Amino acid sequence: MAFDRVLNVAKKEFSDHITSRRFIIILALFLVISTVSIHEGIELYNTRLEMYNEQLRQMTAGFEGLYPGQMPEKPSIMLVFLFMMGYMTALGSILALAVGFDLVSKEKESRSLKSLLSHPVYRDEIINGKMLGGVGALGFAMALALALSLAMLLVFSVVPTLDEFAAILIFGAASLGLLLAYFAIALTMSTVAKESGNALIYTLVIFAIVSTLLPAFGTMAADVFAGDPPEPPETVVPMPTPAQSSGGGYVTADDPRETDPAWKDYEEARKTYIEKRRLISDISSILSPQANYVMVSLAVTDPGSSTMYTAYGAVQAEPGGLADALGRIWMNIAAIIVFPAAFFAATYVKFMRMDIR
Repeated sequence: MAFDRVLNVAKKEFSDHITSRRFIIILALFLVISTVSIHEGIELYNTRLEMYNEQLRQMTAGFEGLYPGQMPEKPSIMLVFLFMMGYMTALGSILALAVGFDLVSKEKESRSLKSLLSHPVYRDEIINGKMLGGVGALGFAMALALALSLAMLLVFSVVPTLDEFAAILIFGAASLGLLLAYFAIALTMSTVAKESGNALIYTLVIFAIVSTLLPAFGTMAADVFAGDPPEPPETVVPMPTPAQSSGGGYVTADDPRETDPAWKDYEEARKTYIEKRRLISDISSILSPQANYVMVSLAVTDPGSSTMYTAYGAVQAEPGGLADALGRIWMNIAAIIVFPAAFFAATYVKFMRMDIR
């Protein structure tokens, strides 16, 4: 019976969300811009695919331009969703904040909570129903965006493989996790504040802190605690260039940096420095839903990448498939789950202890 009452509250909240003018307007804008981003991504994918096919044709015909043993990399359709990621962090966040910032505060202002509690329904059923209704509305919006993107791929004759389809679903789950994180913040502030205006201000302040200030603070902390980067040896080492041998093949001189002890020491110190900076930066960035979402999305859209790029250089990572890529960013995945859960728990506790008069 209790679950039925929670479900009834959730159905009412879900219906109110998807029929509200505010939700419809933001959702429509979100879908339109998502469509534009997917179209741009498909154009880039087709361009990369043409370049890939041309390189294969040149290799088959024996043209110059690729060295022996060098194979071009076939583009993945997950490249399309890199464009969508940028719009998701902006408009998706706005949609989530709009859903939750006045979910409880407007009931306080209209004094409808008191009359609602006079019915055979308990506080925990009300707040749980409001949470489920908001989650359902955001899930509905995310499902529409993914369905639209898949439809556009099929229209342009781009058919995902089974692995790519799994990656798309994981990308959608990560995007939903981002939306739930900001929805949880908005719902908590709506429960804490007495008025919707104050709830919106509190929500925007926390949104700015976790999305912008925390990653920036992590960068500054890394600058302070990691110190200055190691200096390279003074000797300038030219990059090795392939040269054509008398037999018509290609030979490459050994890179002096592979044998020079000074360069070996520098590379080790540089790698240690980058890892130290990354560790310090990750400690603060792990509290930012946006930073975690970007890390997960990049791992999903380019799981075969063997190099991790940072502001101070590149660090080799273990190459692998989607499972290996997700394994390397398990902390970010856990943070995407824990962050909204913590705010939902805070909302539950505050609502249960709230004085309703």
